[in-house]
Amino acid sequence: MMKLEESVAMIEVSVSINAPIEEVWQKWTSVEDIQYWSFASDDWAAEGIENDLREGGHFKNRNFAKDGSFEFMFSGTYTEVVPNQKLAYTLDDGRSVEVDFAETDNGVTIRQRFDPESENSEDMQKQGWQAYLDNFKKYVESAN
Repeated sequence: MMKLEESVAMIEVSVSINAPIEEVWQKWTSVEDIQYWSFASDDWAAEGIENDLREGGHFKNRNFAKDGSFEFMFSGTYTEVVPNQKLAYTLDDGRSVEVDFAETDNGVTIRQRFDPESENSEDMQKQGWQAYLDNFKKYVESAN
């Protein structure tokens, strides 16, 4: 008899950004901007960025520690693209990610949900993905 895998709840992170929705969307999705925020801390960087922003389109970037100690490819395929509202994609390892953009009185709230991987604790994953969002917030708000 085959054992069914237990379904694991998605992990959620969020951030509020004081900027207009159009600016937030642009900086989240443009290749020119992604290189400036798509990493968790200042001792990391991103390069080799590609972003085919359409359903079925592929994206990728190489994330690497500036000291050369570690690197990984962040890549996947979009399953849903609703400008200024939502992105959904499947990472190359099969995990799903949903990103919602919601206008508020003070700007935009981004809520990101993702399927956890099995190598790191859920808490560690949540902290890592939250660091990306926090870095994005810093990038967008420093431009204003």
